[in-house]
Amino acid sequence: MKKLGILAGVAGLAVSTMLLASGARSADDAKLEQLKQQGFARVAIANEPPYTAVAADGKVSGAAPDVAREIFKRLGVNDIVASISEYGAMIPGLQAGRFDVVTAGLFMKPERCAAVAYSEPVLCDAEAMLVKKGNPKGFKSYADIAKDSSSTVGAPGGGTEEKLALNAGVPRDRVIVVPDGQSGLKMVQDGRIDAYSLPVLSINDLVKKANDPNLEVIAPVQGAPVYCDGAAFKKGDEALRDAYDVELAKMKKSGEFAKIIEPYGFSAKAAMSTTREKLCAAK
Repeated sequence: MKKLGILAGVAGLAVSTMLLASGARSADDAKLEQLKQQGFARVAIANEPPYTAVAADGKVSGAAPDVAREIFKRLGVNDIVASISEYGAMIPGLQAGRFDVVTAGLFMKPERCAAVAYSEPVLCDAEAMLVKKGNPKGFKSYADIAKDSSSTVGAPGGGTEEKLALNAGVPRDRVIVVPDGQSGLKMVQDGRIDAYSLPVLSINDLVKKANDPNLEVIAPVQGAPVYCDGAAFKKGDEALRDAYDVELAKMKKSGEFAKIIEPYGFSAKAAMSTTREKLCAAK
């Protein structure tokens, strides 16, 4: 009798464990089912070409949203609906449930990896600075700006460039938060800031559109690392992230990934040469 009772108890425990695991999977899978039913995923972007862009008619494009749109279609979610956000507000907005995913050149760093569930790498880039023609103050790095007590640098609020400048010793009052690329370009043109910093491709896109011979690009910024982004999901939505990664891997293998991002100037090879694990561990 005791033996039968023990066996029954073990069997009951096994069934309970299976039910708990099944319940956890169901809860995880519910997010994707919710997105399928509503027909779209809410994405946060920064309107920073070529990473992200919003046309006059409201159409969202750019390398990051284009990749996300294709992957969500493969997952049975017909479209994406974008909201423009400052980088510093993206993760809090994701955590608060205002977005389903961030697809905006939000580079992977250990502190961000601790706060969100990143996909595998999507877009990789180095850092650049926009200055007046001739680079009158001779900037090559953020440290050069720190050394010149009269110099200022503009950067997106909460973005990688802001942090790199502060970490290089540029005082807070000389790191100017700039809302968007066009504003940063205009501030350099008007002499309100000495440099404006963004990823190389973003700066190049601004300069190309401005067609101003009085501007110059310093790239890459010395001492600044190469970064990669990924789609960022809320902690707890790892099942959705994993499903996203499966389709992303298929696209990388088939060449479809390269077809989407390389016309924007990004390298598919760069994104495929590293992993989320390596980027999240990098100092």
